[in-house]
This record gives sequence, C-alpha cells and structure tokens, in this order.
Amino acid sequence: MRTILKSAVAALALASVGAVAHATELRLSHQWSTKDIRHQVAQIVADEVAAADVDLEIKIFGSKSLFKPREQYKPLSRGQLDMTVLPLSYAGGQQPAYNLTLMPGLVKNHDHAARLAASPFMEALEAKMAEDDVMVLVHGYLAGGFAGKDKCITKPEDVKGLQTRAAGKSFEQMLAGADASIASMASSEIYNAMQTGVLQAANTSSSSFVSYRIYEQVSCYTPAGDVALWFMYQPLLMNKRTFDGLTEAQQTALLEASAKAEAYYLEEAKKQDAASAEVFANAGVEIAQMSAEDFAAWRALAMETSYAKFVEEVSDGQALLDMALAVE
Repeated sequence: MRTILKSAVAALALASVGAVAHATELRLSHQWSTKDIRHQVAQIVADEVAAADVDLEIKIFGSKSLFKPREQYKPLSRGQLDMTVLPLSYAGGQQPAYNLTLMPGLVKNHDHAARLAASPFMEALEAKMAEDDVMVLVHGYLAGGFAGKDKCITKPEDVKGLQTRAAGKSFEQMLAGADASIASMASSEIYNAMQTGVLQAANTSSSSFVSYRIYEQVSCYTPAGDVALWFMYQPLLMNKRTFDGLTEAQQTALLEASAKAEAYYLEEAKKQDAASAEVFANAGVEIAQMSAEDFAAWRALAMETSYAKFVEEVSDGQALLDMALAVE
C-alpha cells in the first residue's frame, strides 16, 4: 500500500513539473518608466496574453534594468532577449536602412505614419529584420516638434545662426543645411543647455519636451499638429525563432494582443502631441503651428541634405526612400 502511495505521489509530482515546464515566460526589455506610452503598449500585450490563459507570461523589464537602450537589438536578434520596444534607428549600425525610420519630413502626421507602417516600404524593412531573426508585433511612431528660446521655429530660415539641438544624425544634417549650429546632446540635457545659454533651439519628442520641463526655458513651442517634421518609429519587436517556437494558441493570443496594443499606440500618440501643446500654453509659452508650406520647405531641404546622404551611404537607399515617399 505504501509503495502504491509513493508511486501515486511521484506521478503527481512529475505531472506538476510537466505543467510548470509547459508554461512559457518571455522577457521584454525597454528603457522607459511605467508611466511612458511605450511601457503601456508592452503592458497591454502582457495583460491580454495573460488573460488569454495560454500558458504564456510576458515579464517586462523597464527603465534600462535588463539592457542598455542602444544595446537591445543585438541580443534580441541572437535570441538572448525575447521582446523589446525601442526606436528602430538605434539599430542603424547593424542595418543602415533603419535610419530611414528617423528621417526629417518622411512622415507628415500620425495617420500618414499608420499608412507607412502598412506599406511595401515597411515590408522591405521587415524583410531586413527577418534576416536578423527579428519580427514586428506592434507598429508605432511618436512625433515631436521644435522649441525656441527667444523665437518661434516653423520654417528653415528660423534656425539660421541658432545653436540647435537635433534628435538624430539626419536632423543634424538638415539643420546644418539651414545654417544652424549643431549641438549634440541627449534630450535630458536640453533644459540645462538652454538655461545656461548654450542652446537657443531644440528638436525632440513631444513626451521629452514635457517630461524634461522645457516649457520653463523657452518662449515658443511648435508642437506636432496637422503636419510635423519629427517622427520616430518605435515598434515592439520579437525574436522570430522564439515566436515560431510557441504553440498556435500562444501565437494567436500574442498577435491579437498586439493588434489591440497597436490601436492604443496610435490614438495615445496623437493625444500626447495635443497634451504637450496644452502644457506649454498653460506655462505661458507661445504656441506656433507649422504650415503645409513650412513642411514642404523642410522636406526640400532634407532632400538636398539628409536624404542625399542616406542614398549615398546605403546600397539600396534610393529604392527604400522612393517606397517611403510613394506613400501618400
């Protein structure tokens, strides 16, 4: 009897171990706080997958706790990390084509960004990701604007002679083409640089303008509106081999959760731009609007500077650029 009981207990223990082993845990890394829209996108995916009850758990490591911001793509492609939310241009060193995802004037507004994400241009970028064993779960772009210490900035002539901070190499090339002096620094350093007179103008994301309280140091803000110059593609990515190794039910749950998160991402990104303008206005900062003519002038300048440089440096750059520009 005792032998039979022992056998039953052992069988039950083995069954429990098997059940635990079947549950899959995925690690998702990003650089932001829990208040950030990009964390919220990741959290929606994690919560929806958990609710689907398919033995799949997504554990989120935010605030740079697992990998440094610019060091996430490589471990993702090697399968050392399962998922990440990051600006794809961070991986421009591995795949130069990704630099097109932070290019001035390539995206006009959020709805245009959504059309780009569903276009042959994005399919071409996803093919390059597949070479690195990476796939997109959630597409998303965030926008930004300009702020001026002493004047409004809407068109290229407005930055002439100003010490200006730009977000990314391509923006620096374009602003230099407008005769601005370029000051390279992290967005977290803009406040102090303006306070000490080192900087007269800055270009960064709507969320950074608010979170770093730049409204305390400027007289005019040009937010992303009907048109905007600054858009940055920041998707939720996954290691493709890891995805392929999931059960069909787990894959379905993950894709359905991602679709819900993508819809949220688009709507909240639009709200962030409007909210940033409200914060600056409430702080007594003048709000300027970029016109369609201003946007066209910036894009013409970008064509001569940053676009030309990209095409020169990337073997299939012209084809990719043409695909992006073909999206109306």
